[in-house]
Amino acid sequence: MTTSNDALRSTPPLARLDRFYIGGKWVAPSSDATIAVTDSSTEELYFRVAEARGPDVERAAAAARHAFDEGPWPLLSHAERAAYLRALADGVRARIEDASSIWPRESGVLHSAARARLEGIPRVYDFYAGLADTYSFEERATPTAGGEFGLLVREPVGVVAAIIPWNSPMSLIAHKIAPALLAGCTVVLKASPEAPGNAYLMAEIAESIGLPPGVLNVLTADREASELLVRDPRVDKIAFTGSTAAGRRIASLCGERIARVTLELGGKSAAVVLDDYDLGKVAANLSAAECFLTGQVCSSLTRVVVSKHRHDALLEALASAFSTVQVGDPFDPASQMGPLAAERQRDRVLDFIEKGKVEGATLATGGGRPAHLDRGWFVEPTVFGNVSNSSTLAREEIFGPVLTVIPAEDEEDAVRIANDTIYGLNASVFTDNVDRARAVARRLRSGTVGHNSFRSDFGIAFGGFKQSGLGREGGKEGLLPYLEVKTVILDAVPQEYR
Repeated sequence: MTTSNDALRSTPPLARLDRFYIGGKWVAPSSDATIAVTDSSTEELYFRVAEARGPDVERAAAAARHAFDEGPWPLLSHAERAAYLRALADGVRARIEDASSIWPRESGVLHSAARARLEGIPRVYDFYAGLADTYSFEERATPTAGGEFGLLVREPVGVVAAIIPWNSPMSLIAHKIAPALLAGCTVVLKASPEAPGNAYLMAEIAESIGLPPGVLNVLTADREASELLVRDPRVDKIAFTGSTAAGRRIASLCGERIARVTLELGGKSAAVVLDDYDLGKVAANLSAAECFLTGQVCSSLTRVVVSKHRHDALLEALASAFSTVQVGDPFDPASQMGPLAAERQRDRVLDFIEKGKVEGATLATGGGRPAHLDRGWFVEPTVFGNVSNSSTLAREEIFGPVLTVIPAEDEEDAVRIANDTIYGLNASVFTDNVDRARAVARRLRSGTVGHNSFRSDFGIAFGGFKQSGLGREGGKEGLLPYLEVKTVILDAVPQEYR
Protein backbone atom coordinates (compact mmCIF):
# COMPACT_ATOMS: atom_id res chain seq x y z
CA MET A 1 0.00 0.00 0.00
CA THR A 2 1.13 3.52 -0.75
CA THR A 3 0.22 6.74 0.96
CA SER A 4 1.33 9.61 -1.29
CA ASN A 5 -1.39 11.98 -2.44
CA ASP A 6 -0.83 10.95 -6.06
CA ALA A 7 -1.29 7.31 -5.17
CA LEU A 8 -4.36 8.06 -3.07
CA ARG A 9 -5.93 9.94 -5.99
CA SER A 10 -5.29 7.14 -8.50
CA THR A 11 -7.50 4.19 -9.38
CA PRO A 12 -9.29 2.45 -6.49
CA PRO A 13 -7.38 -0.36 -4.73
CA LEU A 14 -10.01 -2.93 -5.68
CA ALA A 15 -9.71 -5.94 -7.96
CA ARG A 16 -13.18 -7.07 -9.10
CA LEU A 17 -15.42 -4.09 -9.70
CA ASP A 18 -16.90 -5.80 -12.77
CA ARG A 19 -18.32 -8.64 -10.63
CA PHE A 20 -20.53 -9.31 -7.63
CA TYR A 21 -19.44 -11.27 -4.58
CA ILE A 22 -22.12 -13.95 -4.23
CA GLY A 23 -21.90 -17.38 -2.65
CA GLY A 24 -18.22 -16.96 -1.85
CA LYS A 25 -17.26 -16.27 -5.48
CA TRP A 26 -16.84 -13.29 -7.77
CA VAL A 27 -19.62 -13.85 -10.29
CA ALA A 28 -20.37 -12.17 -13.60
CA PRO A 29 -23.39 -9.82 -13.63
CA SER A 30 -26.54 -10.71 -15.54
CA SER A 31 -26.15 -7.66 -17.79
CA ASP A 32 -23.50 -5.26 -18.98
CA ALA A 33 -25.04 -2.37 -16.99
CA THR A 34 -22.56 -0.35 -14.96
CA ILE A 35 -22.64 2.56 -12.54
CA ALA A 36 -20.19 5.45 -12.87
CA VAL A 37 -18.68 6.60 -9.59
CA THR A 38 -17.50 10.20 -9.77
CA ASP A 39 -14.75 11.91 -7.78
CA SER A 40 -16.67 14.46 -5.73
CA SER A 41 -13.88 17.03 -5.75
CA THR A 42 -12.84 16.86 -9.43
CA GLU A 43 -16.08 15.72 -11.15
CA GLU A 44 -13.96 13.13 -12.98
CA LEU A 45 -14.75 9.43 -13.33
CA TYR A 46 -13.23 7.46 -10.45
CA PHE A 47 -14.32 3.97 -11.53
CA ARG A 48 -17.20 1.96 -12.88
CA VAL A 49 -18.90 -0.84 -10.99
CA ALA A 50 -21.29 -3.53 -12.15
CA GLU A 51 -24.95 -2.64 -11.58
CA ALA A 52 -27.14 -5.38 -10.15
CA ARG A 53 -30.40 -6.13 -11.87
CA GLY A 54 -33.23 -8.44 -10.85
CA PRO A 55 -31.45 -11.75 -11.62
CA ASP A 56 -28.40 -10.65 -9.63
CA VAL A 57 -30.51 -9.72 -6.59
CA GLU A 58 -32.28 -13.06 -6.90
CA ARG A 59 -28.96 -14.90 -6.98
CA ALA A 60 -27.64 -13.08 -3.92
CA ALA A 61 -30.82 -13.74 -1.92
CA ALA A 62 -30.72 -17.41 -2.91
CA ALA A 63 -27.07 -17.72 -1.87
CA ALA A 64 -27.75 -16.15 1.54
CA ARG A 65 -30.84 -18.33 2.02
CA HIS A 66 -28.94 -21.50 1.16
CA ALA A 67 -26.09 -20.54 3.48
CA PHE A 68 -28.53 -20.05 6.32
CA ASP A 69 -30.75 -23.09 5.70
CA GLU A 70 -28.14 -25.59 4.51
CA GLY A 71 -24.73 -24.21 5.40
CA PRO A 72 -22.74 -24.55 8.59
CA TRP A 73 -22.90 -20.90 9.64
CA PRO A 74 -25.97 -20.86 11.94
CA LEU A 75 -24.86 -24.17 13.46
CA LEU A 76 -21.46 -22.89 14.53
CA SER A 77 -21.02 -21.84 18.12
CA HIS A 78 -20.93 -18.13 18.89
CA ALA A 79 -17.26 -18.52 19.75
CA GLU A 80 -16.57 -20.02 16.33
CA ARG A 81 -18.35 -17.18 14.59
CA ALA A 82 -16.50 -14.70 16.80
CA ALA A 83 -13.21 -16.01 15.41
CA TYR A 84 -14.34 -14.92 11.95
CA LEU A 85 -15.31 -11.50 13.30
CA ARG A 86 -11.83 -11.06 14.76
CA ALA A 87 -10.38 -12.05 11.39
CA LEU A 88 -12.57 -9.41 9.72
CA ALA A 89 -11.24 -6.87 12.23
CA ASP A 90 -7.67 -7.79 11.32
CA GLY A 91 -8.54 -7.61 7.63
CA VAL A 92 -9.90 -4.08 8.03
CA ARG A 93 -6.81 -3.03 9.98
CA ALA A 94 -4.63 -4.24 7.14
CA ARG A 95 -6.57 -2.15 4.62
CA ILE A 96 -7.16 1.11 6.47
CA GLU A 97 -5.09 3.02 3.92
CA ASP A 98 -7.11 1.59 1.05
CA ALA A 99 -10.42 2.41 2.74
CA SER A 100 -9.29 5.93 3.58
CA SER A 101 -8.29 6.57 -0.03
CA ILE A 102 -11.75 5.57 -1.31
CA TRP A 103 -14.03 7.40 1.15
CA PRO A 104 -12.93 11.01 0.36
CA ARG A 105 -13.26 10.55 -3.39
CA GLU A 106 -16.73 9.04 -3.16
CA SER A 107 -18.27 11.12 -0.36
CA GLY A 108 -16.10 14.20 0.14
CA VAL A 109 -14.81 13.54 3.66
CA LEU A 110 -11.36 14.93 4.44
CA HIS A 111 -8.71 12.26 4.04
CA SER A 112 -7.26 13.04 7.46
CA ALA A 113 -10.69 12.64 9.08
CA ALA A 114 -11.34 9.44 7.13
CA ARG A 115 -8.09 7.91 8.32
CA ALA A 116 -8.85 8.79 11.95
CA ARG A 117 -12.45 7.52 11.84
CA LEU A 118 -11.58 4.27 10.11
CA GLU A 119 -9.09 3.38 12.83
CA GLY A 120 -12.08 2.63 15.07
CA ILE A 121 -13.89 0.27 12.67
CA PRO A 122 -11.97 -2.91 13.62
CA ARG A 123 -13.04 -2.38 17.22
CA VAL A 124 -16.68 -2.82 16.17
CA TYR A 125 -15.97 -6.36 14.95
CA ASP A 126 -13.89 -7.06 18.05
CA PHE A 127 -16.67 -5.79 20.32
CA TYR A 128 -19.28 -8.10 18.86
CA ALA A 129 -16.81 -10.98 18.89
CA GLY A 130 -16.43 -10.34 22.62
CA LEU A 131 -20.18 -10.73 23.15
CA ALA A 132 -19.81 -14.40 22.24
CA ASP A 133 -18.42 -14.89 25.75
CA THR A 134 -20.59 -12.45 27.70
CA TYR A 135 -24.02 -12.24 26.11
CA SER A 136 -26.72 -14.65 27.28
CA PHE A 137 -28.02 -16.33 24.12
CA GLU A 138 -29.72 -19.00 26.23
CA GLU A 139 -30.96 -18.66 29.79
CA ARG A 140 -33.05 -20.69 32.16
CA ALA A 141 -36.64 -19.59 32.76
CA THR A 142 -39.24 -20.83 35.20
CA PRO A 143 -42.38 -22.23 33.50
CA THR A 144 -45.62 -20.66 34.73
CA ALA A 145 -48.17 -22.70 32.76
CA GLY A 146 -46.96 -26.29 33.02
CA GLY A 147 -43.72 -28.11 32.28
CA GLU A 148 -40.69 -28.79 34.41
CA PHE A 149 -37.98 -26.71 32.78
CA GLY A 150 -37.97 -23.56 30.66
CA LEU A 151 -35.43 -21.91 28.39
CA LEU A 152 -35.38 -18.48 26.78
CA VAL A 153 -33.30 -18.87 23.62
CA ARG A 154 -32.12 -16.09 21.32
CA GLU A 155 -31.59 -17.38 17.79
CA PRO A 156 -30.59 -15.70 14.50
CA VAL A 157 -33.39 -13.92 12.67
CA GLY A 158 -32.26 -15.45 9.37
CA VAL A 159 -31.25 -13.79 6.10
CA VAL A 160 -30.52 -10.06 6.43
CA ALA A 161 -30.47 -7.45 3.67
CA ALA A 162 -28.16 -4.67 4.83
CA ILE A 163 -28.81 -1.54 2.75
CA ILE A 164 -26.40 1.33 3.29
CA PRO A 165 -26.08 4.93 2.02
CA TRP A 166 -23.04 6.73 0.70
CA ASN A 167 -21.98 8.99 3.54
CA SER A 168 -20.11 6.62 5.90
CA PRO A 169 -20.01 3.12 4.37
CA MET A 170 -17.41 1.32 6.50
CA SER A 171 -19.01 2.29 9.81
CA LEU A 172 -22.50 1.44 8.61
CA ILE A 173 -21.35 -1.89 7.20
CA ALA A 174 -19.65 -2.80 10.46
CA HIS A 175 -22.63 -1.93 12.67
CA LYS A 176 -24.88 -4.10 10.52
CA ILE A 177 -22.86 -7.14 9.55
CA ALA A 178 -20.88 -7.60 12.79
CA PRO A 179 -23.93 -8.20 15.04
CA ALA A 180 -25.73 -10.08 12.25
CA LEU A 181 -22.84 -12.49 11.77
CA LEU A 182 -22.34 -13.05 15.48
CA ALA A 183 -26.03 -13.89 15.82
CA GLY A 184 -25.71 -16.49 13.05
CA CYS A 185 -27.44 -14.59 10.25
CA THR A 186 -26.34 -14.52 6.63
CA VAL A 187 -26.20 -11.19 4.81
CA VAL A 188 -26.79 -9.55 1.45
CA LEU A 189 -24.96 -6.22 1.58
CA LYS A 190 -26.41 -3.72 -0.91
CA ALA A 191 -23.99 -0.87 -1.56
CA SER A 192 -24.94 2.67 -2.57
CA PRO A 193 -24.43 3.55 -6.25
CA GLU A 194 -22.59 6.72 -5.20
CA ALA A 195 -20.13 4.96 -2.89
CA PRO A 196 -19.74 1.21 -3.43
CA GLY A 197 -15.97 1.04 -3.03
CA ASN A 198 -15.67 0.09 0.63
CA ALA A 199 -18.42 -2.53 0.34
CA TYR A 200 -16.29 -4.22 -2.31
CA LEU A 201 -13.28 -3.87 -0.04
CA MET A 202 -15.21 -5.74 2.68
CA ALA A 203 -16.05 -8.47 0.16
CA GLU A 204 -12.35 -8.86 -0.58
CA ILE A 205 -11.61 -9.11 3.14
CA ALA A 206 -14.38 -11.71 3.61
CA GLU A 207 -12.90 -13.76 0.79
CA SER A 208 -9.38 -13.46 2.21
CA ILE A 209 -10.37 -14.82 5.64
CA GLY A 210 -12.32 -17.75 4.21
CA LEU A 211 -15.78 -16.68 5.38
CA PRO A 212 -18.06 -19.60 4.41
CA PRO A 213 -19.81 -19.23 1.03
CA GLY A 214 -23.02 -17.22 1.06
CA VAL A 215 -22.55 -15.79 4.55
CA LEU A 216 -21.75 -12.35 3.10
CA ASN A 217 -22.86 -11.39 -0.40
CA VAL A 218 -22.10 -7.96 -1.89
CA LEU A 219 -23.62 -6.11 -4.83
CA THR A 220 -24.42 -2.56 -5.93
CA ALA A 221 -27.90 -1.62 -7.09
CA ASP A 222 -30.10 1.40 -7.57
CA ARG A 223 -33.60 1.80 -6.13
CA GLU A 224 -35.56 -0.53 -8.43
CA ALA A 225 -33.34 -3.56 -7.86
CA SER A 226 -33.00 -2.70 -4.18
CA GLU A 227 -36.78 -2.84 -3.81
CA LEU A 228 -36.72 -6.38 -5.19
CA LEU A 229 -34.41 -7.30 -2.32
CA VAL A 230 -36.77 -5.75 0.21
CA ARG A 231 -39.70 -7.66 -1.28
CA ASP A 232 -37.90 -11.02 -1.52
CA PRO A 233 -39.58 -13.57 0.79
CA ARG A 234 -36.22 -15.31 1.31
CA VAL A 235 -35.01 -12.21 3.16
CA ASP A 236 -36.13 -12.27 6.80
CA LYS A 237 -34.94 -8.84 7.88
CA ILE A 238 -34.05 -5.48 6.36
CA ALA A 239 -31.43 -3.30 8.06
CA PHE A 240 -31.58 0.08 6.35
CA THR A 241 -29.81 3.38 6.80
CA GLY A 242 -30.92 6.29 4.63
CA SER A 243 -33.55 8.93 4.14
CA THR A 244 -36.85 8.98 6.00
CA ALA A 245 -38.68 8.96 2.66
CA ALA A 246 -36.98 5.73 1.62
CA GLY A 247 -37.48 4.34 5.11
CA ARG A 248 -41.23 4.87 4.87
CA ARG A 249 -41.29 2.89 1.63
CA ILE A 250 -39.21 0.07 3.06
CA ALA A 251 -41.33 -0.11 6.21
CA SER A 252 -44.51 -0.36 4.14
CA LEU A 253 -43.08 -3.17 2.02
CA CYS A 254 -41.86 -5.04 5.09
CA GLY A 255 -45.28 -4.58 6.66
CA GLU A 256 -46.92 -6.36 3.74
CA ARG A 257 -45.08 -9.57 4.61
CA ILE A 258 -44.29 -8.92 8.30
CA ALA A 259 -40.56 -8.88 7.62
CA ARG A 260 -38.33 -7.71 10.43
CA VAL A 261 -36.91 -4.23 9.89
CA THR A 262 -34.62 -1.71 11.52
CA LEU A 263 -34.42 1.80 10.13
CA GLU A 264 -31.80 4.47 10.84
CA LEU A 265 -33.25 7.50 9.11
CA GLY A 266 -33.02 11.26 8.91
CA GLY A 267 -32.73 13.97 11.47
CA LYS A 268 -33.17 17.67 12.09
CA SER A 269 -31.41 17.75 15.39
CA ALA A 270 -31.49 20.63 17.85
CA ALA A 271 -28.74 22.26 19.85
CA VAL A 272 -30.48 23.88 22.81
CA VAL A 273 -28.31 26.73 24.10
CA LEU A 274 -29.19 27.77 27.65
CA ASP A 275 -28.52 31.27 28.91
CA ASP A 276 -25.50 30.49 31.09
CA TYR A 277 -23.27 29.05 28.36
CA ASP A 278 -20.52 30.89 26.47
CA LEU A 279 -21.63 31.60 22.90
CA GLY A 280 -18.09 31.51 21.52
CA LYS A 281 -17.75 27.93 22.72
CA VAL A 282 -21.08 27.03 21.10
CA ALA A 283 -19.98 28.51 17.78
CA ALA A 284 -16.59 26.81 17.81
CA ASN A 285 -18.09 23.42 18.61
CA LEU A 286 -20.97 23.47 16.16
CA SER A 287 -19.04 24.90 13.23
CA ALA A 288 -16.28 22.32 13.66
CA ALA A 289 -18.74 19.44 13.94
CA GLU A 290 -20.63 20.56 10.84
CA CYS A 291 -17.41 20.49 8.79
CA PHE A 292 -17.12 16.73 9.19
CA LEU A 293 -18.33 15.08 6.00
CA THR A 294 -19.50 18.53 4.84
CA GLY A 295 -22.57 18.24 7.04
CA GLN A 296 -23.67 15.01 5.37
CA VAL A 297 -24.42 13.44 8.74
CA CYS A 298 -27.93 12.44 9.76
CA SER A 299 -27.34 13.41 13.39
CA SER A 300 -25.92 16.89 12.69
CA LEU A 301 -27.04 19.63 15.09
CA THR A 302 -28.46 21.90 12.40
CA ARG A 303 -31.18 23.69 14.42
CA VAL A 304 -29.55 25.96 16.99
CA VAL A 305 -32.19 27.13 19.47
CA VAL A 306 -31.27 30.08 21.69
CA SER A 307 -33.09 32.75 23.73
CA LYS A 308 -34.05 35.62 21.46
CA HIS A 309 -32.07 38.18 23.47
CA ARG A 310 -28.88 36.19 22.67
CA HIS A 311 -29.84 35.31 19.09
CA ASP A 312 -27.91 38.06 17.30
CA ALA A 313 -24.73 37.48 19.30
CA LEU A 314 -24.79 33.72 18.59
CA LEU A 315 -25.55 34.31 14.91
CA GLU A 316 -22.55 36.60 14.67
CA ALA A 317 -20.31 34.10 16.46
CA LEU A 318 -21.40 31.20 14.23
CA ALA A 319 -20.98 33.29 11.07
CA SER A 320 -17.51 34.35 12.18
CA ALA A 321 -16.44 30.77 12.90
CA PHE A 322 -17.96 29.29 9.75
CA SER A 323 -16.67 32.00 7.42
CA THR A 324 -13.05 31.13 8.22
CA VAL A 325 -13.39 27.45 7.29
CA GLN A 326 -11.02 26.53 4.46
CA VAL A 327 -12.99 24.59 1.84
CA GLY A 328 -10.99 22.53 -0.65
CA ASP A 329 -9.46 19.30 -1.88
CA PRO A 330 -10.08 16.61 0.78
CA PHE A 331 -6.51 15.34 0.28
CA ASP A 332 -4.99 18.77 0.95
CA PRO A 333 -3.87 18.98 4.61
CA ALA A 334 -4.88 22.65 4.66
CA SER A 335 -8.52 21.88 3.87
CA GLN A 336 -11.01 21.95 6.73
CA MET A 337 -14.04 20.86 4.70
CA GLY A 338 -14.41 18.97 1.44
CA PRO A 339 -17.15 18.72 -1.19
CA LEU A 340 -20.58 17.17 -1.09
CA ALA A 341 -20.89 13.64 -2.44
CA ALA A 342 -22.70 14.26 -5.70
CA GLU A 343 -23.89 16.95 -8.08
CA ARG A 344 -27.52 16.35 -7.21
CA GLN A 345 -26.67 16.68 -3.52
CA ARG A 346 -24.89 19.99 -4.17
CA ASP A 347 -27.88 21.24 -6.17
CA ARG A 348 -30.27 20.10 -3.43
CA VAL A 349 -28.36 22.02 -0.76
CA LEU A 350 -28.22 25.16 -2.90
CA ASP A 351 -31.95 24.87 -3.52
CA PHE A 352 -32.61 24.80 0.24
CA ILE A 353 -30.40 27.87 0.66
CA GLU A 354 -32.45 29.74 -1.93
CA LYS A 355 -35.67 28.71 -0.16
CA GLY A 356 -34.26 30.08 3.07
CA LYS A 357 -33.65 33.45 1.44
CA VAL A 358 -37.13 33.52 -0.10
CA GLU A 359 -38.74 32.62 3.23
CA GLY A 360 -37.11 35.60 4.91
CA ALA A 361 -34.32 34.07 6.99
CA THR A 362 -31.20 36.17 7.56
CA LEU A 363 -28.20 34.84 5.60
CA ALA A 364 -25.22 35.56 7.86
CA THR A 365 -22.46 33.81 5.87
CA GLY A 366 -22.01 31.52 2.89
CA GLY A 367 -24.86 30.67 0.60
CA GLY A 368 -23.10 29.67 -2.61
CA ARG A 369 -20.16 27.97 -4.26
CA PRO A 370 -16.67 28.90 -3.02
CA ALA A 371 -15.27 31.44 -5.49
CA HIS A 372 -11.84 29.77 -5.67
CA LEU A 373 -13.18 26.35 -6.69
CA ASP A 374 -14.44 25.83 -10.23
CA ARG A 375 -14.70 22.03 -10.09
CA GLY A 376 -16.23 19.65 -7.59
CA TRP A 377 -19.46 19.62 -5.61
CA PHE A 378 -18.44 22.32 -3.13
CA VAL A 379 -20.73 24.57 -1.10
CA GLU A 380 -19.76 27.34 1.28
CA PRO A 381 -20.40 26.79 4.99
CA THR A 382 -23.69 28.62 5.49
CA VAL A 383 -25.48 30.11 8.50
CA PHE A 384 -29.02 31.49 8.62
CA GLY A 385 -30.53 33.42 11.51
CA ASN A 386 -34.04 34.52 12.48
CA VAL A 387 -35.31 31.17 11.25
CA SER A 388 -38.89 30.20 12.02
CA ASN A 389 -39.26 26.64 13.21
CA SER A 390 -42.15 26.28 10.76
CA SER A 391 -39.98 27.18 7.75
CA THR A 392 -38.52 24.82 5.17
CA LEU A 393 -35.01 25.40 6.54
CA ALA A 394 -36.11 24.22 9.98
CA ARG A 395 -38.36 21.33 8.90
CA GLU A 396 -36.43 19.57 6.14
CA GLU A 397 -33.18 17.60 6.41
CA ILE A 398 -30.72 19.48 4.19
CA PHE A 399 -27.72 17.13 4.53
CA GLY A 400 -25.15 19.80 3.95
CA PRO A 401 -23.16 22.48 5.81
CA VAL A 402 -26.12 24.72 6.64
CA LEU A 403 -26.88 25.86 10.21
CA THR A 404 -30.08 27.61 11.26
CA VAL A 405 -30.42 29.77 14.38
CA ILE A 406 -33.92 29.81 15.85
CA PRO A 407 -34.92 32.31 18.56
CA ALA A 408 -36.89 31.11 21.60
CA GLU A 409 -38.70 32.99 24.34
CA ASP A 410 -37.10 31.04 27.18
CA GLU A 411 -35.93 27.54 28.19
CA GLU A 412 -39.46 26.12 28.12
CA ASP A 413 -40.01 27.46 24.62
CA ALA A 414 -36.59 26.16 23.50
CA VAL A 415 -37.54 22.62 24.56
CA ARG A 416 -40.86 22.96 22.78
CA ILE A 417 -39.14 24.10 19.58
CA ALA A 418 -36.56 21.32 19.79
CA ASN A 419 -39.34 18.72 20.03
CA ASP A 420 -41.50 20.32 17.34
CA THR A 421 -40.26 18.14 14.47
CA ILE A 422 -41.08 14.81 12.87
CA TYR A 423 -37.53 13.72 13.67
CA GLY A 424 -35.87 12.64 16.89
CA LEU A 425 -32.37 11.39 16.18
CA ASN A 426 -29.97 13.62 18.09
CA ALA A 427 -29.83 16.72 20.28
CA SER A 428 -27.52 18.52 22.65
CA VAL A 429 -27.85 20.88 25.60
CA PHE A 430 -25.30 23.62 26.12
CA THR A 431 -25.04 24.69 29.75
CA ASP A 432 -22.42 24.76 32.51
CA ASN A 433 -24.90 23.17 34.92
CA VAL A 434 -24.80 19.39 34.48
CA ASP A 435 -27.97 18.80 36.50
CA ARG A 436 -29.82 21.30 34.35
CA ALA A 437 -28.44 19.57 31.26
CA ARG A 438 -29.70 16.22 32.49
CA ALA A 439 -33.14 17.62 33.26
CA VAL A 440 -33.49 19.17 29.80
CA ALA A 441 -32.08 16.02 28.16
CA ARG A 442 -34.85 13.93 29.71
CA ARG A 443 -37.45 16.23 28.13
CA LEU A 444 -36.01 16.06 24.62
CA ARG A 445 -37.62 13.44 22.36
CA SER A 446 -34.40 12.21 20.83
CA GLY A 447 -32.46 8.96 20.60
CA THR A 448 -29.25 10.66 21.76
CA VAL A 449 -28.75 13.83 23.80
CA GLY A 450 -25.28 15.25 24.28
CA HIS A 451 -23.90 17.90 26.62
CA ASN A 452 -21.94 20.93 25.40
CA SER A 453 -20.99 19.20 22.15
CA PHE A 454 -22.19 17.27 19.14
CA ARG A 455 -22.17 13.68 20.37
CA SER A 456 -23.22 10.22 19.28
CA ASP A 457 -22.02 6.90 20.62
CA PHE A 458 -22.42 3.65 18.71
CA GLY A 459 -20.60 1.92 21.56
CA ILE A 460 -23.73 2.48 23.70
CA ALA A 461 -26.57 2.65 21.16
CA PHE A 462 -27.61 4.84 18.24
CA GLY A 463 -31.04 5.39 16.71
CA GLY A 464 -34.01 7.68 16.71
CA PHE A 465 -37.42 8.52 18.07
CA LYS A 466 -40.38 9.32 15.81
CA GLN A 467 -39.61 9.34 12.06
CA SER A 468 -35.87 9.09 12.65
CA GLY A 469 -36.17 5.33 12.68
CA LEU A 470 -36.90 2.02 14.35
CA GLY A 471 -34.49 0.07 16.51
CA ARG A 472 -30.91 0.76 17.55
CA GLU A 473 -27.44 0.10 16.19
CA GLY A 474 -24.25 -0.27 18.18
CA GLY A 475 -23.52 -1.76 21.59
CA LYS A 476 -25.50 -4.67 22.98
CA GLU A 477 -28.71 -3.01 21.80
CA GLY A 478 -27.44 -3.38 18.23
CA LEU A 479 -27.39 -7.16 18.54
CA LEU A 480 -31.05 -7.52 19.51
CA PRO A 481 -32.59 -6.80 16.06
CA TYR A 482 -30.72 -9.80 14.63
CA LEU A 483 -32.15 -12.24 17.17
CA GLU A 484 -35.51 -13.97 17.51
CA VAL A 485 -36.64 -15.05 20.97
CA LYS A 486 -37.79 -18.64 21.38
CA THR A 487 -39.41 -20.14 24.46
CA VAL A 488 -38.64 -23.83 25.08
CA ILE A 489 -40.60 -25.75 27.74
CA LEU A 490 -39.46 -29.27 28.66
CA ASP A 491 -40.92 -31.96 30.88
CA ALA A 492 -37.56 -32.64 32.51
CA VAL A 493 -34.29 -30.87 33.23
CA PRO A 494 -31.70 -31.49 30.48
CA GLN A 495 -28.31 -32.87 31.45
CA GLU A 496 -26.49 -29.56 30.87
CA TYR A 497 -28.56 -27.84 33.56
CA ARG A 498 -28.52 -30.55 36.21
